Amino acid sequence: MKKISLILSVVFALAVAFTGCKKDKELTKADIVPQNFKVDIPSSLTKSTAKAAKDGVLNGNDIYGHLSNFIAVGDASADIVQSIMRAIRQYDLDQAMSFSYQSDDDGRTKNVVIIENSEFEGTNWEYQLTMTDADSETNTDGGKAMQIFWNNNPVKGIAILKPFNLNKDDRDVWSGENTMYRIDYSEVDATYDATMKVYISGLVLPDASIGDNKFAMETMKMFVGKKGDIVDVFGNSNHPNANFFDENTVGFNWAFAAAGDESADRAVAEVGLPPSNLDETSRTVLLGDYSIYNVFHDELIELGYQEADIADYLVNTQAPGYFNSDGFVAAGTAPSDAYANAQASMSNLTPYNPVLISNLNIQFKNDAL
Repeated sequence: MKKISLILSVVFALAVAFTGCKKDKELTKADIVPQNFKVDIPSSLTKSTAKAAKDGVLNGNDIYGHLSNFIAVGDASADIVQSIMRAIRQYDLDQAMSFSYQSDDDGRTKNVVIIENSEFEGTNWEYQLTMTDADSETNTDGGKAMQIFWNNNPVKGIAILKPFNLNKDDRDVWSGENTMYRIDYSEVDATYDATMKVYISGLVLPDASIGDNKFAMETMKMFVGKKGDIVDVFGNSNHPNANFFDENTVGFNWAFAAAGDESADRAVAEVGLPPSNLDETSRTVLLGDYSIYNVFHDELIELGYQEADIADYLVNTQAPGYFNSDGFVAAGTAPSDAYANAQASMSNLTPYNPVLISNLNIQFKNDAL
């Protein structure tokens, strides 16, 4: 998947609109929005891996390679929110205000309202920013394009985006009327220096009969936690049209647990392929019973293949997978001791319940401002 380019335009739009609202006083770290709103994921887990020519045989290389792509989508979504937060920070919007501007992208009026002392999901927030498409405010979704909640001390926040209302003229290939993104960021976790959760729902599914489109992602939830040089990542992405060998068995999660070591530029990941409708929370089931090896092996045997005939399909299906700055490099056995710290960190991480991720639905705060 490519980066959701249409949302990037909102950063420039905010910068233009906020210029007239900037206060005269000097900016200080104490009185503006958080400087950071993202946990960076090591490049070893977001680097796409080029596929080797292998006569069209699907094997573990492809599954681990796709994982990097899916994690990269979540990382790119967080990048966009980080850019938006820094634009807000740059123009020192730390007080209640409202204004409107005409978008350079779709030529439509966007309304922006910032209030203080907001409540959302059981938390009291110092600030809430809501952007709407003015002519869509009577629609069921209220025309909401963006909603951000944040606290400065301690640093914590939620950002929710709806591309459809950000730019009515530009439809990204992956984004539709119901596509939503959400980033939760926190620096208050007792285990980690900083954490974020990335939620994506309602991505458009392309024609599954073309190329690798059957592996397209519709929903995702991913946790990222940083502690020193180690970044833990776990979650699920749902792929309703995915199938491997049995064309009648369709719909899988990429359920994963991974960790990256920034100092060594190495990462380790386990991937399970549970059915999209599986209602299960056990790590043993999600990453063990539904490991790449077990899913591939069982499907091929069920289709009548003999053990001697399926060796090519089981290449690199062992767990875990190992990654460096160039992407996926090996499975099963660590290429070197450089992976030890990452592997130790990810060993207890557990993906989410597949059925909950498959049915993920992101919502704005729905009360009137």
